[in-house]
Amino acid sequence: MYPRTERTTASRTRDRMSYDQTAAHGVLDEAYHCALGFTVDGEPRVLPTLHVRVGDTLYLHGSTGSRPLLAARGDAGLPVCVAVTLLDALVYARSQFNHSANYRSVVAHGSARLVTDERERTAVLTALVEKVAAGRSADSRPPSRRELAETAVLALPLREVSVRTRTGGVNDDPADLDLPYWAGVLPLRLTAGLPEPAPGVTAPLPAYLRPARSAWLEPVVLRGEHVVLEPLDLAHAEELYAALDDPEVWRYVGSPRPTSVAEMAGHVRAALADHQRGVRVPWVQRCAATGAVVGTTSYYHPDEDLRSVEIGYTQLGRTWWRTGINTEAKLLLLTRAFEELDAIRVTWQTSTLNERSQRAIERLGATREGTLRANRRRADGTWRNSALYSMLADEWPNAQVSLRERLRPAASVA
Repeated sequence: MYPRTERTTASRTRDRMSYDQTAAHGVLDEAYHCALGFTVDGEPRVLPTLHVRVGDTLYLHGSTGSRPLLAARGDAGLPVCVAVTLLDALVYARSQFNHSANYRSVVAHGSARLVTDERERTAVLTALVEKVAAGRSADSRPPSRRELAETAVLALPLREVSVRTRTGGVNDDPADLDLPYWAGVLPLRLTAGLPEPAPGVTAPLPAYLRPARSAWLEPVVLRGEHVVLEPLDLAHAEELYAALDDPEVWRYVGSPRPTSVAEMAGHVRAALADHQRGVRVPWVQRCAATGAVVGTTSYYHPDEDLRSVEIGYTQLGRTWWRTGINTEAKLLLLTRAFEELDAIRVTWQTSTLNERSQRAIERLGATREGTLRANRRRADGTWRNSALYSMLADEWPNAQVSLRERLRPAASVA
């Protein structure tokens, strides 16, 4: 527990105050930024800045030329007040006066010192990067001497600290309970959006930027002798456009053929949005021999409860047709489905007009179950009839033997 001081003792709603060290650390660790308050020539200043907690010290990131960092060089340090707030909900009451918010906040007072020890400063800067994403410090360039010289760190010992929280629902006055207005709580939370790579980035999205999800929704890297399947990323758009820029590749696809890299990026964004919603697990296909991006494929409608998944959205550049890449990609996807995810059913759908695709699915060992009439809309607005195929878990052992046998020659039929 932190000791109460004159500066940390509440003058009102004291029931919301706490001096619990664990609660304070939790708020500081969850928040990415704070407000740093100090005075300059008798005038108040507040700066937003990044912070990280190491033990019972709060470190604040800044520039060596900023006013608070310059003022902190003295032996006495810089008197500061740091505030962090996490907004958890908006509370709507029947009366305007009783509207409120649920939140968790920390206020810390003290004298901040300028960190001059190089080892301590380096460790703090690394901790700041790791707070952004665990593993990021090893997955990015460390600061240069010039960058280190331009960066300063303040250290604030956590001694005078208070925690203030508000939880729960509406606190309407009894006289207002019969008023005909909606009242309740609107939860709020900070969630990560879809990562957007910078121009020119070709590296795949790091694992630490992918949300923790069921294995059924995780596009793990799958490696074979002919093809490597890796998670689809916006950085693949340019290579995908080049590989798939062929009208024959798009002949039976429901979406229109992209006419530029930007339009291909739109297709990739749509796939990644489907992944976020849990309806698709997209991969890009790379030629194992050359490393070139050659196409895409996906799991569609993965259902962990029913232990079923559809393989679809497969497009392969015509240069790589009948090279073994398509066959091995299906082998990798089927192996993961049946042997790693313990699926009992894998399905495929293709246009009833696409005889080449139907023959390819049948060569995998799948059984045609029938025709789904007018179940997919084409790019021109017309409706597609789809041939439905499936493979069951007890059919997989024989099917995989056949697939591996087909891949044994150097020039396998896709």
